[in-house]
Amino acid sequence: MPGFISWVSGLFAKKPPVQTVQETRLFNHPANEPSASEDSAAKPPPRLEEHLFCWLLDVQPAQLKKTASSADKVLAELERRLQTNAMEELPRKPGTLPMLMRALSAETTDRKHLTDIILSDPSLTDQLLQVANSPQFKPGDYLIESVDQAVFVLGLNGIRNVIAAAVMRPMMAARNSSEALFAQRAWRWGLTCARSAEMIARIHNDDTSAHFMVGLLPSLAYITIRREIAAICRAHNIDSEPEPALLRQALAQHQWATCQLLANVWALPPKYHAWLLSAERPAPNQENWPLLDGLLVGTREVLRHARQRNLAEEELLRLVHISPQQLDQVRAAVLTMLKEGGSEH
Repeated sequence: MPGFISWVSGLFAKKPPVQTVQETRLFNHPANEPSASEDSAAKPPPRLEEHLFCWLLDVQPAQLKKTASSADKVLAELERRLQTNAMEELPRKPGTLPMLMRALSAETTDRKHLTDIILSDPSLTDQLLQVANSPQFKPGDYLIESVDQAVFVLGLNGIRNVIAAAVMRPMMAARNSSEALFAQRAWRWGLTCARSAEMIARIHNDDTSAHFMVGLLPSLAYITIRREIAAICRAHNIDSEPEPALLRQALAQHQWATCQLLANVWALPPKYHAWLLSAERPAPNQENWPLLDGLLVGTREVLRHARQRNLAEEELLRLVHISPQQLDQVRAAVLTMLKEGGSEH
């Protein structure tokens, strides 16, 4: 009988609540600003995010709303890996990154010192020349054949962005055909957001090259999450190609945490963490708007260029913290980059 009573008592004992990670959203309103609607799906920024997911995953909106099979198990494992720093697909810090960060942030850095650091890493050298000659960065019709020439032609400010892109580009290159389109679009989106954040930072007299680099982190976080989800699915004998609805949940729930983890593992300066946090949880009176506004403008323009559903002009103007004239300047530069980068596939 005592055993039976203990068993019955156990049935009615309070069980600890299951902790679920809330979707943090890529675009958020400051806490006390009135939202467009109580229905979060009707707010302009979340709606823009859904359009982005549809484009990146190459699916229709209805496919994102399906109940993903095995979602709870996979998402719980992803959260565990994030919290315990056990991510298998997290990109390792490039060996020359600390030296490059110090050199680029020092006012006394000269061209020879920067060139020597780049040349000490053969893989970075190759990537830098490829990026420097890509349509998004190439300043003219002639070929840049050496690192010294790249630094000379692009200048210290220009080479900073090329270095950031060269560091991250190999990590985002498609590994197989199943992730090829996602990787291609994520890189295109990342470059567009980074350029937008850079230009908006210039308007605010903030660090342009650092905002270019931090503007690339969300796209790197996206490809990292996609690969981690695929690895978890393989480990649990689930379909190797994750369902779009599952990927959408993973991206929406863990995008900012993955960005912060990347910045932490790479030992990026504290200001990067502050900018990421300001974009994730914006406050009405904050001054750190370039990253969030860069993500808004970059996402809107890359979707518009790809002829996808995006954000209305009046909504964009209401959300960003620059004037209409400044927005036109940013948009013109971004559109030029998108056109030079080729048509959408």
